[in-house]
Amino acid sequence: MGLESDLLIDRRRLKRRLALWRAAAVLLLAFGAGWLAWNRAADAPLIGRGHVARLAVEGFISDDRKVTEALDRVAEDSGARALIVAIDSPGGSVAGGEALYAALTRIRAEKPVVAVMRGTAASAGYMTALPAERIFAREATVTGSIGVILQTPEVSDLLAGLGVRMQTIASGPFKDQPSPFRPLSAEGKAWLDRVIADMHDQFVARVAAGRRMEAGAVRAIADGRVFTGRQALELGLVDAIGGEREARAWLAAERGVPAELPVRDIDPRSTTEQILGASLKTLAKTLISEWVGVDGFRLLWQPAR
Repeated sequence: MGLESDLLIDRRRLKRRLALWRAAAVLLLAFGAGWLAWNRAADAPLIGRGHVARLAVEGFISDDRKVTEALDRVAEDSGARALIVAIDSPGGSVAGGEALYAALTRIRAEKPVVAVMRGTAASAGYMTALPAERIFAREATVTGSIGVILQTPEVSDLLAGLGVRMQTIASGPFKDQPSPFRPLSAEGKAWLDRVIADMHDQFVARVAAGRRMEAGAVRAIADGRVFTGRQALELGLVDAIGGEREARAWLAAERGVPAELPVRDIDPRSTTEQILGASLKTLAKTLISEWVGVDGFRLLWQPAR
């Protein structure tokens, strides 16, 4: 009985080692498949009729270097016949909106750009749409909010009630303004008003240039209020009511971009990250299809005795 038990244990260990080697082989094959798939996708525009690139702008807009670099690659990609910017964002930082605005302006110099507003495209979200040749919005899209805001908490009264005082040593009278530990001085507020006004002027100028409107007409509605897509159309802030279907139809009719071209979403990840992601996805599919419910899968995770 002892010999048979030893043989059984040895057999299980051998099967476990074989399963591990099989997993390693599958992983290697998956990595190779991911690498080939990525290269095939990268080379496809050169041998086909191209594609339409699509950038999804969602959530808070920040100054993301990877996104701007990915957009610059689209500008240089001869296979990308046009770009659709799909926006669903309540806004973000001024610098983030400016970065997207600049990158999309560079693309428009090379190929058509259209913007499609979804649920929300406000503040920096609206700024992102401005470089587009044509802006589409749903009737119920919330857009506009042309303005700049700076908010900071001020808790000096609360700290005083707790018997806490903050001591500040600063190199100048404006260095600690705004501060949560004391109210703004009149001079500090005046200077911050000038900063916000300058940012607002930049926003107004971008709207005026992108929508071909007089600066005075833009200022009349650039007080931070939001509009529905239908109201924005009446004000000239968007060009048409519709979504991606209407954007593709416009590209086909006005810019000669075939409506049947495939859409390829822009992936800001690096080449290595994309290949690794494709490899892991292929590996997961292989494991699920080959090993779930198979004795080898159970052996792979069975602890040694």
